[in-house]
Amino acid sequence: MGGILAILSVPTRKWNQDGVKTSKSIHIGRKKEREKKGRKDEEKCIPFKYRKRDESCGSKPKKIIEVLMINSQSGPGLLFPKGGWENDETVEEAAVREALEEAGIRGNIMEFLGFYYFKSKSHQDEFCPDGLCKAAMFAMHVTEELGSWPEQSMRQRRWLTIPEALEQCRHPWMQVALLEGFSKWHANTMMSSEEDDPGTISSTPAR
Repeated sequence: MGGILAILSVPTRKWNQDGVKTSKSIHIGRKKEREKKGRKDEEKCIPFKYRKRDESCGSKPKKIIEVLMINSQSGPGLLFPKGGWENDETVEEAAVREALEEAGIRGNIMEFLGFYYFKSKSHQDEFCPDGLCKAAMFAMHVTEELGSWPEQSMRQRRWLTIPEALEQCRHPWMQVALLEGFSKWHANTMMSSEEDDPGTISSTPAR
């Protein structure tokens, strides 16, 4: 997903049986980009869906929003799907592709949430000595969960409420993105759906 520096070949693409576009070649121009910027650019998405919950005493149903996270291969805590993008795709297309490859989900990009900067020791090298990364974050409404996906053997996915996700975030900047980016966007733009849907939306399950 990241840290590839050499320019070896032109991408050769094919579609696998799950409809995933695959490539055996390395991202073209990645080394030149990192030499110039001194950082790695990534895309990440916060996948979300709604879970309906029936209230007791005949109350109207409540929609609980959940976000999807995947395990980290380098330590404790959970992550949002992420990766780099290739020359023949937009950053939005890359976010959709990485979500499918890492988490086995399909969906629609709803909103660009902003850029977030962080440092990663795993990305430190001669071109990026500080390990500086710039992540473009998107909100993605999940419409399909696949039973099998390319990184299934390495990744486990979990659906969490926002408070649960905040506790599981591997890095503090992810908590900021979830609260200041995703949650504020959702509160400002998605609550209008109450006018069309009799159910209300909650970020936490009712107790």
